[in-house]
Amino acid sequence: MPADPLRTLAENARAWPFEEARKLVERYQGKTPGKGYVLLETGYGPSGLPHIGTFGEVARTTMVRRAFETLTGMPTKLIAFSDDMDGLRKVPDNVPNQELLAQHLGRPLTRVPDPFGTHESFGQHNNARLRGFLDNFGFEYEFMSATDCYTSGRFDAALRQVLRHYDAVIDVVLPTLGPERRATYSPFLPVCPRTGVVLQVPIVDRDVEAGTVSYDDPETGERMTVAVTGGACKLQWKCDWAMRWYALGIDYEMAGKDLIDSVKLSSRIVKIFGGTPPEGFSYELFLDAGGQKISKSKGNGLSVEEWLTYGPPDSLALYMFQQPRRAKRLYFDVIPKTVDDYLSFLAKFPDEDVDKRLENPVWHIHRGQPPAPETSGLSFSLLLNLASVCHAEDKDVVWGYVARYAPAASPEANPLLDQLVGYAVRYYQDFVRPAKTYRAPSDTERAALEDLKGVLAGLAAGTSAEDIQTEVYEVGKRHAFETLRDWFKALYEVLLGQSQGPRFGSFVALYGLRESIALIDKALRGEDMAA
Repeated sequence: MPADPLRTLAENARAWPFEEARKLVERYQGKTPGKGYVLLETGYGPSGLPHIGTFGEVARTTMVRRAFETLTGMPTKLIAFSDDMDGLRKVPDNVPNQELLAQHLGRPLTRVPDPFGTHESFGQHNNARLRGFLDNFGFEYEFMSATDCYTSGRFDAALRQVLRHYDAVIDVVLPTLGPERRATYSPFLPVCPRTGVVLQVPIVDRDVEAGTVSYDDPETGERMTVAVTGGACKLQWKCDWAMRWYALGIDYEMAGKDLIDSVKLSSRIVKIFGGTPPEGFSYELFLDAGGQKISKSKGNGLSVEEWLTYGPPDSLALYMFQQPRRAKRLYFDVIPKTVDDYLSFLAKFPDEDVDKRLENPVWHIHRGQPPAPETSGLSFSLLLNLASVCHAEDKDVVWGYVARYAPAASPEANPLLDQLVGYAVRYYQDFVRPAKTYRAPSDTERAALEDLKGVLAGLAAGTSAEDIQTEVYEVGKRHAFETLRDWFKALYEVLLGQSQGPRFGSFVALYGLRESIALIDKALRGEDMAA
């Protein structure tokens, strides 16, 4: 490969996507595999709609993909694989026409009618939702359907490998099962020709040469013989995962920490077939507001749609980039800080050396080409506090202050800033306003607020945020606070109705000297601060 300065720097980059990408470099020793590209995969169970975990897995895998391309220049592909031949185990709570679905329990999702009436099957409906979901975020991928792979013959050779090594596969799987399941387990699940249901039945006979297995129909008792190929059978999922890796030549797939044992088991099965398990790592699961694991069935987490109500997509991508091996709370209160972290990383990028840029999350979020940062310097938390103190009901109220603070800014010239203003107003209305609790100042705090009011009145219009912050510090030092933190906490609780807030000098510069003095006056007079 030709020398490339960026590639040389990437070889020593410590960001986790580069660490993962180096596993793939080592896998092929710098040579393009025989299939002509390196293949990464993400999997999706289409019994429900795409969720935030789906986004996280595709986003993180894409980051590894781009890091690998930077390191090697090799062609890559990303498959978004849908397990749409799985049998429908239960009727989801969040779909219409549930009675219709109840009549088709056990059938492959692509043979279950679409309760929404928009596609030929429930599986196809959810597959379309997945593709639309991924397309909205601009992911580059190739969609692949289990039903298509099974019925087209694409998996036939691999399925015959499973039949050929049936006993060895069984020996790997059985020790992981309970006594009852062990007695009936088979990697093959015949699709009943009579009912269309995916059957979990004992296999009573198999013919490797003919490529068939036999079972007794659980309702009629009739001995049935079916091919293992062509979609007449599907595999139990752990064996199915291994077969898919083998059949498609998957080089990389990450999975949640809850699947560590399944990854190990499937990797052993791949080796039985004569294949090589993919590279990958186990990411930690998300926690809800109470520190419990997020569950789709419980609905105790945060959806993609909910995040995007209060923060830009790039902030969600940053949340997925940061510390993937650490369990993190995924709830509404993480959004403001994550948005500000994104803006901070974006602002730093233009002035960083190239090696530092490779460590910057925005390089990975934007595939090495992040947009220019906003020039206003306004943080999301500052906009949020502005929306809070002026009780904003729409963006225009906030923009009135922003335009005065940064005259060159406008919704048209600063579209990201305009979006942030909208996010701040919605977040304030839904989360900040209901939780606001103002308190009256203590005697010490009252004296300090009187002092601060006089100081602000003596400042010239246009005084910088830094200079205002310095004056606020000096006021706090002149009064009997145990720590300056207590002074700022008092400012937030008395004036903003919350326990923490932005740099107060920045807030005053944005809100205005005259308006800030009026706000202090209102608190000193004991008026209703929420009005």
